[in-house]
Amino acid sequence: MKSSMDRRSFLKTSTAGGAGLSLTWSRVAPLLGTAAVPSFVRAAEGRPALLGGAPVHTGGWTRWPQWREAWATDVLQVYRSGKWFRGSDKHVEEFEVAYANLLGAKKCLATASGTTALMVSLHVLDVDAGDEVIVSPYTFIATYNAILNARALPVFADTDPATLTIDPATIASRITERTRAIMPVHIFGMPCDMDPILAIARQNKLAVVEDACQAWLAEYRGRKCGTLGDLGAFSFQESKHLPSGEGGAISSMSAELIDKCNSFHNCGRSCGTNTGTGSFTRGNNYRMMQAPAVILLQQLEKLQQETAIRRANADYLGTALKEIAGITPVRLPENSRAVWHLYPFRYDAQPFHGLARDKFIKALVAEGVPCSSVYHEQYNDGLLDEAINSRGFKRLWSSARLKAYRDSFQELKGNRQVCATTVAIPQNVLLAERSQMDHILAAIRKIQAHSAELAKP
Repeated sequence: MKSSMDRRSFLKTSTAGGAGLSLTWSRVAPLLGTAAVPSFVRAAEGRPALLGGAPVHTGGWTRWPQWREAWATDVLQVYRSGKWFRGSDKHVEEFEVAYANLLGAKKCLATASGTTALMVSLHVLDVDAGDEVIVSPYTFIATYNAILNARALPVFADTDPATLTIDPATIASRITERTRAIMPVHIFGMPCDMDPILAIARQNKLAVVEDACQAWLAEYRGRKCGTLGDLGAFSFQESKHLPSGEGGAISSMSAELIDKCNSFHNCGRSCGTNTGTGSFTRGNNYRMMQAPAVILLQQLEKLQQETAIRRANADYLGTALKEIAGITPVRLPENSRAVWHLYPFRYDAQPFHGLARDKFIKALVAEGVPCSSVYHEQYNDGLLDEAINSRGFKRLWSSARLKAYRDSFQELKGNRQVCATTVAIPQNVLLAERSQMDHILAAIRKIQAHSAELAKP
């Protein structure tokens, strides 16, 4: 057999899922010569880096956030003009129009952050003191805080371990006479199963705020996340796929709702269909400045290009990881596409000789693959205890209700399982060359092959 045929055979094997990586190379190497064997394959066949071996991946990953010198002229022009505030120039409005078009939304409002986007959305949808909002517990803490800042109670539906998003089947039982809204979180850029969520909302006359802060361009049944509920909130913090340091946006298929959001985020002033004299309605200052809008405008095409790369690499990883015992990729809703702010999978220690999840993470990081456990059971950290023990919350709810609320955290068995078993790889890793996805697969297989030794105390 010719060497070229063997090389193509290996590439075909790795593309199909990386199965038998070390075994394939052990057969091919004698035909190609040792020098032809990639260094990462030699490292993958050696001892784990955590035990003194060579790491599978060296050289780092794509730096994030990224800066392009071509952006400098327009950004400096803003600062040199002295027109930095939203009302001084047109760049923020230009970004709002462009982002709305990208999402297919009727209208968009730029804000100071993703957190303020959530806070404005809740206010405009009349979430007020003493109300309750049903929400996923598996999310960044800003989701909890936005609800608490409305003096409302974040009531947790459980997390579906297969999807890592809110389990629609657990929502209805959380509805009370005080429930005002549902806030599904498209965590890691993975769409929630929105059809049953929207049906529950319609049946119970509840508002829906999509926390899409990690879901730029994510799609559910042909529509972009952020256009499915009443309002959608996005973040442009520097770790995000569309970064400006800080920043956010609200999207909607209702221009009237966005006009109300605009008024509230701009000190209560008139906007479009929401009119009055002076500061005629309640409001705060949650405005975006001109310079971040300019930076965001210049990244919209880049966002689309990089989203395609992340999706392709995530698809490749998902196909291969399914073949590794103990590793379970996340399931997406039918006809949906994620954007992978983090690429998660579930880890089962049993096929790894009982190697603890945290030790697995440590071993994978040592192989040059950044990863983490991400979120834990944050409702046990003290934030919610502080809220429900405050004078304000005690005025708004009975002691019996607050006790029952606190006790309900123990019912979140799906979320507990997710927090204990999830491993996630950051988005910038997915921007690497396809060949470097094989490094990830090789590192996991290497850890599994040596897991009995790694699992020793």
